[in-house]
Amino acid sequence: MKGKLKGAQTGHDLLKRKSEALTKRFREITRRIDDAKRKMGRVMQIAAFSLAEVSYAIGGAGIGYQIQESVRSAKFRVRTRQENVSGVFLPQFESFQTEGNNDFGLTGLGKGGQQVQRCRETYVRAVETLVELASLQTAFVILDDVIKVVNRRVNAMYAYPFHLYYRALN
Repeated sequence: MKGKLKGAQTGHDLLKRKSEALTKRFREITRRIDDAKRKMGRVMQIAAFSLAEVSYAIGGAGIGYQIQESVRSAKFRVRTRQENVSGVFLPQFESFQTEGNNDFGLTGLGKGGQQVQRCRETYVRAVETLVELASLQTAFVILDDVIKVVNRRVNAMYAYPFHLYYRALN
């Protein structure tokens, strides 16, 4: 009977430790989400202003059609990898740019070329921030569900076997 009690206590301690590690990571992700959302607001504001500058420099004509026609393949891509946190696999999204020729070579050649390039760089930063935020929010949702399940198991283990075994020993 003492062996069963010892096994139950060990299992409870391991689950409790796992719950604490997951909760620590959850708090870190929550803090990083807050920072990323603040950064996203600033970056999108700058990007919108940059697009307004381009529209003004080109003369009010929409540049969207020129950009859509000049792009052949995506240069900005996202890859996924997984991170293991106490037995829970959290997806992490990572953005990268492929090397190659510049599809925007002739865009804005007549007027506003520098503004077009700055606007492009600003929107690249905005998309990078968006990918980071998506990665954090996905991990947040997964960790929230896992923490609920682990805490439920910890509480169930504490409530049931300990006092049954303890009463049996005494």
